[in-house]
Amino acid sequence: MLTIDRAIVDAIFAHARRDHPDEACGLVAGPVGSDTPVRHIPMQNAERSMTFFSLDSMEQLRVWREMDDRDEEPVVIYHSHTATEAYPSRSDIGIASDLGEPNAHYLLVSTREPATEEIRSFRIVDGAVTEEPVRIVDATVDPHAVQTYMFGQSPTTVDYECSR
Repeated sequence: MLTIDRAIVDAIFAHARRDHPDEACGLVAGPVGSDTPVRHIPMQNAERSMTFFSLDSMEQLRVWREMDDRDEEPVVIYHSHTATEAYPSRSDIGIASDLGEPNAHYLLVSTREPATEEIRSFRIVDGAVTEEPVRIVDATVDPHAVQTYMFGQSPTTVDYECSR
């Protein structure tokens, strides 16, 4: 399961909507071994394409060196789809293999419907794609201050179940 802060999800959607109709890409770094995404790093889509993305190699080198200096790793690697569902394509699976980050969560958002947040997370290891639940937490809400909430939600979380 991917647990991610609402503010980071909002930043990812803002980046994806800003770059629409081109695909957006980036990552969320966190302390090595923590599986905790904490620092959003939007990156350039070197392809500037509506249907494909790749990380700029020089920017990638700079970002990975910066993470090394900060004892971080890419916890989430994300990109957007602009006209299709948030599900990895063959090229996405190839890019995941090329990146060599088997512990990363591969997050996809779709901007095909402007008023809807479509977000899904996957593990991609050796070409095998496994969807996982996404748990969005709101770190700005004091869980003790909220008295009521709807079924399936807590004062600080909203769980999205996998449909596949």
